[in-house]
Amino acid sequence: MRPDATLPLLAALTLALPALAVACAPSGPGNAAPAGKAAAPPPPGSPAAVAAGAPPGPGGPVPASAASTGAAAASARGAQVRAPSPAAPEPAPSISADEAEAILFPEDAAAHQAGIDACRRGHASAAGPPSPEHERVRCLLALRYHGDAQAAASATALFDGNGSVAGLEREHLMDGGYRGTLHLVPELPVRAERRHLEWTAAAMADVDALVADLAAAASSPVRYRHRALALRYFRSVRARTPSAYAAGWTVAYNLAGSLHRSADAVRETLFHEIFHLNDSAHGAWSQAALSPIFDGIVARCGTRISCLTPYAPNETLVKGGTYYAFQPGNGVGEYAAELAIRYYREQRAALRGERLGKTPFKCGPPENARAWSLLAAEFFGGADRVAPCHEGAPSAPRPRASAAR
Repeated sequence: MRPDATLPLLAALTLALPALAVACAPSGPGNAAPAGKAAAPPPPGSPAAVAAGAPPGPGGPVPASAASTGAAAASARGAQVRAPSPAAPEPAPSISADEAEAILFPEDAAAHQAGIDACRRGHASAAGPPSPEHERVRCLLALRYHGDAQAAASATALFDGNGSVAGLEREHLMDGGYRGTLHLVPELPVRAERRHLEWTAAAMADVDALVADLAAAASSPVRYRHRALALRYFRSVRARTPSAYAAGWTVAYNLAGSLHRSADAVRETLFHEIFHLNDSAHGAWSQAALSPIFDGIVARCGTRISCLTPYAPNETLVKGGTYYAFQPGNGVGEYAAELAIRYYREQRAALRGERLGKTPFKCGPPENARAWSLLAAEFFGGADRVAPCHEGAPSAPRPRASAAR
């Protein structure tokens, strides 16, 4: 979960909910299955690992006569050996129509049953490129967003382009730690709140483009899922926290969240939360890979801002505390998610031909370069569009004191 604030350094930041797991899952009926179970890596010995020369069919042993004939033929061909079959690509993630129905109508399906049944009967067009399953989801989106044609168009474009479904969170109570109990209620991003859906759609399209560019530059497959997500909108009653949380390939988005005041802020918040999902799906990667770096920095600096400045991925400070990436209680998972935002920000600038306003993160202390390289290798195939480090680059800005909220 990202800190609940709007502008780095100048905004008053609050602590991440201590009761939440690294993926920021709420305790309540809105929880999905653990993200690690949703995208487990394929086990060794997959169908790609077929031994060369294996029998061509699934039947019993080859008859002796056939074996002799085959051996003679192989000898005549110079004992040519068949190459192993190439690895089958992993199927692209997708959201089924049944899953979309649950995302769009988590609590009020009965009130819309006639429309839901009509979508189930099928609305595939005669042109036919989209599958009936795809058309059923589009029908459900039109039903859910009936009354706001612009929001319906944005939600449909998001699904068509990214495979994600913009629906509703369930009403529930969240343990907010020192904040007390938070009451979260479902609310669609329509009419006055439509900008949130538009910002979401633009953010996901931006991430799609960036990941495609990184894949073209990668030396190994990019393993960062950013498509076919459940996006569940809600509002916190008499509160502005949490801005967002994530679990089980689901991102929940607060229409009243203090972070959600601009398209740029929403884009980075979503990337932060999506990183948590991928981190979990990679077996809590940050805990194993980055803890030695993170623990060493904390042992050296504690919470001293002046000492932590060269190591902080972003300038965000917690009110009355230290850098959000090193705030006690946040842990290495939040350091990793802030590092992911810095990676995203700098790769995006390189793709767009923009100059960085400060020294690239990897060009700071050696710990930064190691963390940067580990993250790029694990999730983005080692791709790095940022120019190599050189002397004379602009220095990192000093943090300024947080303003009181």
